[in-house]
Amino acid sequence: MSETSAVPTASLRARAEIDLGALRANVRALRARAEGAGVMAVVKSDGYGHGAVPCARAALAAGAAWLGTATAEEALALRAAGLPGRILCWLWVPGGPWRQAIEADIDVSLSGTWALREVTAAAREAGRVARVQLKADTGLGRNGCQPGENWAALVTAALRAEAEGLVRVTGLWSHFACADEPGHPSVAAQLGRFREMVAYAEDQGVRPEVRHIANSPATLTLSDSHFDLVRTGIALYGISPSPELGTPADLGLRPVMTLSASLALVKHVPGGHGVSYGHHYVTPGPTTLGLVPVGYADGIPRHASGTGPVLVDGKWRTVAGRVAMDQFVVDLGGDEPPAGAQAVLFGPGDRGEPTAEDWAKASGTIAYEIVTRIGTRVPRVYVNGQEPG
Repeated sequence: MSETSAVPTASLRARAEIDLGALRANVRALRARAEGAGVMAVVKSDGYGHGAVPCARAALAAGAAWLGTATAEEALALRAAGLPGRILCWLWVPGGPWRQAIEADIDVSLSGTWALREVTAAAREAGRVARVQLKADTGLGRNGCQPGENWAALVTAALRAEAEGLVRVTGLWSHFACADEPGHPSVAAQLGRFREMVAYAEDQGVRPEVRHIANSPATLTLSDSHFDLVRTGIALYGISPSPELGTPADLGLRPVMTLSASLALVKHVPGGHGVSYGHHYVTPGPTTLGLVPVGYADGIPRHASGTGPVLVDGKWRTVAGRVAMDQFVVDLGGDEPPAGAQAVLFGPGDRGEPTAEDWAKASGTIAYEIVTRIGTRVPRVYVNGQEPG
């Protein structure tokens, strides 16, 4: 077991236990789903809140072929930690650390000719060939190059830079908008447009190492989208991309994070007692209240006030009143667990505890946000770091 906190007692208040054995098993399950395509383990946003470096190491040990990040800073941090192999980062702004990324042998994504100009200038300065991937906007409408004249111009300019020895075009890729909605017409439309844009680039002379469009939901449900590589983000951490696709267990995945806290106080109160700011909850009769010492500063959604589920003393409880910055209250209904008893906010669910999806429903959001928002005040405690045997 290892812990990220520098304060030895921090885990007594709260902890996010990260099961690296579950993560490795998820990678193996996703590799089987990928049917021969490589698996990119996406570890952006500090590994979706799980810890980028430990999760990246575990993913590579389980056979992930690539690592993926949003920002260059995230990718450079992986290299600084000694992570080997291929890393792609895709969210760039003008003036970004192109040279550092080139010198760290990181693949950089380009969505327009302005980015190509900056990366070629950095390649000249570094005296090294930049590894670049061209991103196509096939219909998501975020990052990526538009089809038609814009794509043609980017492909032409990239091939010219490649001929000059400044870049190597290593990939062609895109991203789905609605792959988590089975049968949505945009999925087939985007896949068709991606094939067309890849075919154009290859007809012009691009010879990519990898072509990729599949995110987690497409990896799990759309084999036609796998190409050479699939990019698995939320599924890597054992969370279903969408309830419509099934539970984690349905998909052969296991949630990696278990979030718990120690009760800071248990006390008796009379009926009619207001609880937390605004008195949005008033006890219906004499009862016991338990104080859970985590709040929205730790990433607990304030929108889950009055609805968030917690397992305490073997029973599901509900947040009573508002979630405050550092704490919230549950009505224990007369039960008297001792101070220090464990309150499990979410986990895999197989011990009766709520899941991240339960918190997402309670908060009107998605499970991605629930795990990603858990803050740095909550130490990550890593278990099953080594393969058994």
